[in-house]
Amino acid sequence: MHQDGMPDKFDLVVHPARELRGELRAQPSKNYTTRYLLAAALAGGETRVVGVATSEDAQAMLHCLRVWGAGVELVGEDAIIRGFGARPRAGQTLNTGNAGAVARFLMGVAALTEGTQFVTDYADSLGQRPQGDLLAALERLGAKVSSNDGKLPITISGPVRGGVVEVSAERSSQYASALMFLAPLLPDGLDLRLTGEIKSHAPLRQTLDTLAAFGVQASASDDLSRIRIAGGQSYRAGRVLVPGDYPGSAAILVAAALLAGEVRLSNLRENDLQGEREAVAVLREMGADIVREGDTLTVRGGQPLRAVTRDGDTFTDAVQALSAAAAYAEGQTTWENVYTLRLKECDRISDTRLELERLGLSAAETKDSLSLSGAAHIAGGLTADGHGDHRMIMLLTLLGLRADAPIRITGAHHIRKSYPQFFRHLEGLGAQFEYLPTDH
Repeated sequence: MHQDGMPDKFDLVVHPARELRGELRAQPSKNYTTRYLLAAALAGGETRVVGVATSEDAQAMLHCLRVWGAGVELVGEDAIIRGFGARPRAGQTLNTGNAGAVARFLMGVAALTEGTQFVTDYADSLGQRPQGDLLAALERLGAKVSSNDGKLPITISGPVRGGVVEVSAERSSQYASALMFLAPLLPDGLDLRLTGEIKSHAPLRQTLDTLAAFGVQASASDDLSRIRIAGGQSYRAGRVLVPGDYPGSAAILVAAALLAGEVRLSNLRENDLQGEREAVAVLREMGADIVREGDTLTVRGGQPLRAVTRDGDTFTDAVQALSAAAAYAEGQTTWENVYTLRLKECDRISDTRLELERLGLSAAETKDSLSLSGAAHIAGGLTADGHGDHRMIMLLTLLGLRADAPIRITGAHHIRKSYPQFFRHLEGLGAQFEYLPTDH
């Protein structure tokens, strides 16, 4: 049995629900939690990170920071970090689990060390994800790098001084973020030039926001293609508050919109830099009744929904949740410019199309888009594949809540990667699930 009271590994049976009703506080942001924890470790002294996510990504970051020499104390929902500053321990092996962003951020900082090795237990997921663009940038700065053709396992050694460096932003913004965390601690800082079509501007702005919260000065062009961070700076220890998580909350908002009832979701800042905040506007455009008061959103569910066509690049981590709304909307919805979804825990374009078709929906894909036509009913009564992907599991759960018969989702324990309380939060609003232990 896992510490959250659910089996270690399980399939989930989602029972159709008539309505959802109640109040929730949004879980802490996964993206900000990992960034704040790393910045806190890069500060000398003690930092209290208030309200940290309990996701597997956060646990992977904390594990690696401990190995590198940070003091970590968990007090209630907070983490107290005693940082190692610009001197992580040399010669350590960091197992980043299945946390891609954590691995990449730490690879950048590894240029401060000698002989840091990166490994993963997830050879078929994170082990297959490309790291070459970041490694090439580190090598151009003078780091020594060895890898398995640009994939894990990877060993990185510094030192590097800094200066001008190009990094591709075509596949992921995380490579640039990794170098941004490294930059202020280098003698010469970094003048970053992002090449290719920049994907996911919002996470880059979150990294800049994090640097500012820890007293690091940086400047960026409007389009983020040039980012300058002076060297010889230090991260400032102190107290930071993690904002609420929009990607996970998008799934709760969709669930509330699909079913009758009223759900209030708090701790979601209006002026937040998370791109998935746009999910609120997308749902409103689809016809959902959502009212904001301060940092609280109230959804009055059960309104008829209509299809939309949107560029999904700014809210990629909400595309699958919003696809559940599209599955019950009138017309054909298309998410454009979402190629990076193919490079996640699973191929979130092809694998999502496959699962939608398995459930009887009409769906289509191009290299960088996903389309689906809504249906009045989804029959259910079958088993869907969670693909080991937390966002896919959210999508299938939302579809099951309004299906005509229960849906079984394989490997539903992978929800813990980003939103461990997802099922419990929905149960608190009136959903009913069965947890079936498995050994796979």
